[in-house]
Amino acid sequence: MTTTAEQSLWLATARESRRAPLRGREEADVAVLGGGIAGVTTALVLARRGVDVAVVEAGRIAAGATGNNTAKVTALQSTIYSTLTREHGPETASAYARAAQSGVELVGRLAEPLGCGLRRAPATTFALTAGEQAAVRDEYESAARAGLPVERVTSLDLPVPVHGAVRLPGQLALHPADYVRGLAGAVEAEGGRVFEDSRVRHVSTTGPYRVHTDDGVLKAGTLVVATHYPILDRGVFFPRLKVQRSYCVAATLRTGAPPGELAISAGSPLWSFAAHGGRLILGGQGHPAGERAGFGRYLALDEFASRHFDVEEVTHRWSAQDAVVYDGIPLAGPYLPGARRLWVAAGFGKWGLAMGTVAAEVVADGITGSDNPYRDLFAPHRVSLRSAPKLVRQNTEVAKDLIGDRLVPAEARDSGEIPAGEARVLPDGFGRKGVYRDRAGELHGVSLRCTHLGCFVRFNAAERSWDCPCHGSRFDIDGTVLEGPATRPLPRRKP
Repeated sequence: MTTTAEQSLWLATARESRRAPLRGREEADVAVLGGGIAGVTTALVLARRGVDVAVVEAGRIAAGATGNNTAKVTALQSTIYSTLTREHGPETASAYARAAQSGVELVGRLAEPLGCGLRRAPATTFALTAGEQAAVRDEYESAARAGLPVERVTSLDLPVPVHGAVRLPGQLALHPADYVRGLAGAVEAEGGRVFEDSRVRHVSTTGPYRVHTDDGVLKAGTLVVATHYPILDRGVFFPRLKVQRSYCVAATLRTGAPPGELAISAGSPLWSFAAHGGRLILGGQGHPAGERAGFGRYLALDEFASRHFDVEEVTHRWSAQDAVVYDGIPLAGPYLPGARRLWVAAGFGKWGLAMGTVAAEVVADGITGSDNPYRDLFAPHRVSLRSAPKLVRQNTEVAKDLIGDRLVPAEARDSGEIPAGEARVLPDGFGRKGVYRDRAGELHGVSLRCTHLGCFVRFNAAERSWDCPCHGSRFDIDGTVLEGPATRPLPRRKP
């Protein structure tokens, strides 16, 4: 079995589009930070209401979590409804179901004219083992009580064991990179502006906001932070968000066809199934961000796919991070209590295409003074007493990462001990540094202290990056920021 691309299928096959960086001085009524599903959808909704809007993206549009997912747009999201019912009650689960359905339908309306491979497909949560049957039964009952038109089925179009499933018809699949880049083009057609390759380095503390990048400044009366993980610490979101990393492979098949269902197993480890262009898409192997991970995550997906499908070739491999709110509900609304000019959209778990879309509408309605039925559900500064123990456990783990890694001993005495393609922690005076030796033998040394809040980063061998276990920032082997909330690179160190 061979692999032709360690890149997302979506980014490898997306229609080419290039936009200039932010240069010089620009002004807009609303500045949106982040060129993913939430940011670009927010910008489009605002632009169609006559608002002068500008989007600022650190890299390429849709090149982050949006372009590195399984491309499922569904209101049936693993076992979310049984979880919400248990932790918040049936009313909250019902409100979430309505919000999720709203997101799915809005994606359908926006995607239809964009030529992004939109298709309808049922979504299912199924029991891969007999031990998962109770979870599937609970999810069916909770989802039905929440108002979703779900049905129980005993078999699926999958060559894996199925011990019962809950199915929701009429959900969506599409090409997410083509979709969001199409939305960006629609923003521009409405008179908005979209800037790529413009990483935000600083934002002024009061309005009118001044967004500083390496090459320009954007001034705006209203600011929307839709950077996947909020890059501004003013709202104190970092204690409430946990970042998880997941992996995907795409494969061609010698015989048979990939599943028509958008399926996910109910247990742990979970396995996620989708299809595009005749290829099987298999996801799973998730773990907390910053956990030391190797290429074995991909190999486990390869092995599972080959065990159950007649795999011809694994053609693409990719991974993504997802910010999960401690109480399971996205954040969309004022960045600070009572704020009218500073907004946030974040924490969509692993269901950003649906939930990021409805969150965008919540934010756009708030900015334009329109009512939104999900405003209170998504309120960023809500208090969830039932989920408080989970919040405490989550931040206890962060504290362990913040303090514990400072006690980790060096893994090698000097860089001469580092094999090609690997990284080690080395002594650096009274501290530590990270050194990676690339395939050509060149060494790259960086500080291990994350420039966000000071946690020590760890090497991710699967992606060849330095990842922060506390809040999910990621850095390239030379310290360049790959993913926030950090906005400044890791300082370089002599290897």
